[in-house]
Amino acid sequence: MKKKLGLLLMALIVLFLVACGGDSEDASSNDTGGSEDSSSNDTESSEGSEETVTLRLAENHPEDYPTTIGDKEFARLVEEKTDGRYKIEVYSGGQLGEESDVLEQVQLGTIELTRVNAIPLTQFSNDIGVLSMPYLFDDEEAKWEKLNGDVGQELLGTLEGSNLVGLAFYDSGERSFYNTERPITSPEDMKGLKIRVQNSELAISIVEALGASATPMEYGEVYSALQTGVIEGAENNFPSYYTSNHYDVAKYFTTNGYQGTPEVLIASQSTWDKISDEDKELFKEAALESVDVQREAWAKLTEEARDAVVEAGSELIEVDDLSAWRDAVQPVYDEYGDQYGEWIDKLTE
Repeated sequence: MKKKLGLLLMALIVLFLVACGGDSEDASSNDTGGSEDSSSNDTESSEGSEETVTLRLAENHPEDYPTTIGDKEFARLVEEKTDGRYKIEVYSGGQLGEESDVLEQVQLGTIELTRVNAIPLTQFSNDIGVLSMPYLFDDEEAKWEKLNGDVGQELLGTLEGSNLVGLAFYDSGERSFYNTERPITSPEDMKGLKIRVQNSELAISIVEALGASATPMEYGEVYSALQTGVIEGAENNFPSYYTSNHYDVAKYFTTNGYQGTPEVLIASQSTWDKISDEDKELFKEAALESVDVQREAWAKLTEEARDAVVEAGSELIEVDDLSAWRDAVQPVYDEYGDQYGEWIDKLTE
């Protein structure tokens, strides 16, 4: 009996040791296997796809505005062309700040991209001011052939040294005159009218060359000034004329399209320096390809605004022959010839 008990005890001990050895081996196998799988996944993750870089584009216009539509098309094309290496998030409606504040942040590199009008950029490049000259182009086709071509890129290049990189121009329409007094069919009809202008020497020179009295004023004050007779007229494009409700108090709109300062798609220099040369070319391609979409959206908005003000009772005075208007602003070209002469030649030849 004692012998049998001894054998049974020895058998139990052997079974116990085998069981422990198996558990230890299994545990060791599981740990090693788990570690190997984890390392493999990390390698595949790092080698199989590059990390996506997300950039922000600040836009102060609403979600459905033509420049925002252009921004989004640019963002879509960048992501597509770079195979997802870059993703651009568009913040519309001034979510990232007012235009002037955003421009400063783009210079500092705290915001990567933005869209601004060319006028504020004249503080960094005097040359860009040429785009505000009156009746600069013969027609829209000539204008966009130049702006989308080598001359346009050369003009954007004058921002070098300002920590800003110009990528492409967007459409902001043609500015025309409207007033509370009478139909204007020629420059002679402008005489004696007090016309609100932006606070710039060039804007003042243009209106005075046309025989009117230039009155610099903040945009938000224009409606009440027209209503009370402080001024008799102002100037802007159809969408602005409509959305500002200026058509309520200034019924006469002359379609003489005297000025068409464009918008500019801008990148921060510090952001640009981190992008490879290959991807820089893709960004530029995307920017230029987005122009057509933006311009189509602008044309649609302009037509809608035009129809709306006509329906509301505005009188549109169509100007088919701009010869007299071009002749009237010749003193402006004489005044600014030394400053912009070279660029005027490049843009109009």
